[in-house]
Order: sequence, then structure tokens, then C-alpha cells
Amino acid sequence: MGKVNWVGLWTLIKREVGRFFSVYRQTVLPGLISSGLYIVVFGFTLERRIEEINGVPYTLFILPGLLMMNTLTNATSNTSSSMLQMKLLQQLPDILTAPLSAIEISIAYIIGGTVRGTVNGVLVMILGILLIDMPVHSPVLTICFIIMVSWAFASMGLVLGQLSDSWDQLAMMQNFFLTPLSFLGGVFYSINMLPDWAQTISLFNPIYYMINGIRFTTLGVADTSVQTSFIMAFLMTVIFTVSAIMLMQSGKKIKQ
Repeated sequence: MGKVNWVGLWTLIKREVGRFFSVYRQTVLPGLISSGLYIVVFGFTLERRIEEINGVPYTLFILPGLLMMNTLTNATSNTSSSMLQMKLLQQLPDILTAPLSAIEISIAYIIGGTVRGTVNGVLVMILGILLIDMPVHSPVLTICFIIMVSWAFASMGLVLGQLSDSWDQLAMMQNFFLTPLSFLGGVFYSINMLPDWAQTISLFNPIYYMINGIRFTTLGVADTSVQTSFIMAFLMTVIFTVSAIMLMQSGKKIKQ
């Protein structure tokens, strides 16, 4: 990698972080509002039918899932939309020819997405504490897990942004991949409530492990091994970070 261009790296990080903070009405508030609505519509109403799951009140049970769904969605959309916008505005070649390595460019984008995912996740957690007095079993572990998942999905978003050539392509990847996996990852239910065949299928859903992990760090309950959830989150972080950097490196070679 050689000498790190700290000035360029910090400048790009500030731009990515400042980009979503400057439009917080689009990047922060919608997640809080939608999470609040989910709590009211699905939590307070369905709790009359489903009193508790794994010994936890239903409204409380779904909150970690909402937290994780909000975290990974925002982390992914930040990097994917930023990268695709740069491509469509023909600004990407300027960054690729700048005195920044592929690793530096990728890390700057990923950090921007990680900050957005973490901020949204923490805010939903605070919302849960204020609205329904959600306990946080392990605050430090919860924050660390949110950061790791944010990094993993920010890296995934960067990969999607580099592979997409239009907003339609990006939306298709998100709508037919990320959204279904999020809702089928156990946000509103425990997989133990499903038939055996459905439980087996759920174990192949990577987002299930993210939700299972955050449910343990906050509520202290989990459907399957917590160690598996953390290993899965770590593997996704490594795989997508390396993939994003390799794609960025191939783009720099083409520009050179």
C-alpha cells in the first residue's frame, strides 16, 4: 500500500460523513419514524395476540430486529448510492486518478456508511429505551456488534454501487435481495416458531445471524449459537471489504 495519504483519506471521509448528515431528514429521521411505526403497529397491536416469545414481551422482542434492519439498510444505501451517484455524474474518474490508493478510497466510503449505520442503529436503540424501556444486556457488546455489522453492509453497499450502472439496477439488487432477507431474518418472529424446513432455510440467511446476535446483546436471548452470529458478521466484514477493495483496484488500473 505504501505511504498513507492521510489528508486525502480524511477529506474523503469527511465528505462521506458530511453528505448524509447534511440531509438528515432523508437519512436519519425516516428510520426513526418507521421504527416507531413498526413498534406501534406491529408491537402494541400484535402483542394482544402474541404476548411473548422466548419469555420476552412481543414488542420488546421485535425491537432488536428493527434496530438491526435499520442499521444494515442505512449502511448499505449510503455507500451504494454515493458510489453510483459518482459514477453517473462522471466524478468517479477524478477520484480514481487522485493520489489515493484503492484501499484508501474504499475505506473512506466504508467508514462513511459505517457511521451512518451506527448512528441510525444507536438512535433506534435509544428510541426503544425511551418508548418501551428496552433493557440493554451488554451495552459495549451491542455497540461493537452494530459497528461491525455496519462495516460489513457498508462494504456490501460499496460492491453493489460499483457493480450497478443505473438506479434501476441498484434498486433491483436491494429490493430482491436485501429487503426480503431482512424481513425473513426473524425481525418479527423467532425461527423456532417456524416448521423444521423453514428453520433450516433461515439458517442460510446471513441477516438472520445479524438479528440473532443483536437480540442476544440487548435482550440476552437467542435462537441459535451467538458465537455463530459473531463469526458470520466477521466473515461478511472481511469478504465484502476485500471484494470492495479489489473492485476499486481494478477500476484504478483501468484509469491508469
